[in-house]
Amino acid sequence: MHIVTRRVAVLRAAALGLAATLALSGAAHAEDLLAKVKAKGELTVGTELQFAPFDFVEDGKQAGLNKELFAEIGKELGVKVTFLDLPWPSVLPGLEAGKFDMVAGPATITKARMERYRFSSPIADATVAILKKKGDASITKPADIAGKKVGSGKATAQLAQLQEFAKTLPTPPTIQEYVDFSQSYADLGAGRIVAVANSLPNIAFLAKQKPDVFEVVEPPFGAPVYFGYIGSKSADAKSLMDAIDAAIIKTKHDGRLAALQKKWFGTEMKTPDLVTEASF
Repeated sequence: MHIVTRRVAVLRAAALGLAATLALSGAAHAEDLLAKVKAKGELTVGTELQFAPFDFVEDGKQAGLNKELFAEIGKELGVKVTFLDLPWPSVLPGLEAGKFDMVAGPATITKARMERYRFSSPIADATVAILKKKGDASITKPADIAGKKVGSGKATAQLAQLQEFAKTLPTPPTIQEYVDFSQSYADLGAGRIVAVANSLPNIAFLAKQKPDVFEVVEPPFGAPVYFGYIGSKSADAKSLMDAIDAAIIKTKHDGRLAALQKKWFGTEMKTPDLVTEASF
């Protein structure tokens, strides 16, 4: 009996030692991604350069709020930021495959996405609205898209909200899905579709850039939602995303984010420091 008890005691001690070792290993692993980023001196970010005014190409170079806000985030973290331009449908799978540290996008913070990804502190309003051709009298309110051909981005939350809105109309619109929104705007300008559903900041920027071609249909039809950057929910990404949150919140409180919003959206957008529960 005494021998068995000693053996059990030894096994228990070994188990406790292993558990402690694993706990310490887990804690170290949880710091790995931020540590790797700082050791490398570089934050690698996946994005799509077809989402003005957040990310787009102007005169052959990247432009938009993302580039300038991530420059501020890089300063706070003490690293440079490198962007990888990809079609949006491949960006989130790329994050899951570990091809980059996080995603710029930004993406609408939704319930489904929050279950799968870690979102940053929100950086802008993402309420969905309708863009139409300038002077199109057949669309004066969002419900006027009933029975018409409209477009939105493939695999986007904007598309999901358009699909939900379409169910409330007497005659559902025909919805064309686009790999990127630039293609949808081109088809709208050419008359192949009559409207595009996208987040208000995006279409307001486009209408401001091309006032003789496009205009926004008021009011927005989507549920109140926000844009955020995306990271992994894995333990090794927590420290990095915590640091990203802290950097973004700092830019909110010191006015840097508001200045960028005014520059790229034409107005300041109030956003919470964190979203704990999405409305959509």
